[in-house]
Amino acid sequence: MKTLTHPGRADLRIESVLDAMANPTRLRIIERLADGEELTCSTTLPDVSPSTASRHWNVLREAGVLRARREGRIILHSLRREDLDERFPGLLDSVLAAVRNAPSAHPADADRS
Repeated sequence: MKTLTHPGRADLRIESVLDAMANPTRLRIIERLADGEELTCSTTLPDVSPSTASRHWNVLREAGVLRARREGRIILHSLRREDLDERFPGLLDSVLAAVRNAPSAHPADADRS
């Protein structure tokens, strides 16, 4: 099985985090994880193909936005809120507020990029 690697808190880069967040589908993932629970790929993005969903999860994990851990054959994802808040104070709350206040937070064609 592939090892799930994550950047350390000190290695989080604002440009990587912002780039990872610059996609409507990935913003949807972040919004779903914001309540603090762990979610799986299929329960969070049931309307997205497995390969596309996997790409979105990997982009977020590699940027340090979320943490992934294996439990058997399942990968559980959680938001790295504490790390993001420590490294970039207010960023996550601002992004979540913008997503939740957007006229259409979940466009149907969100899977581009």
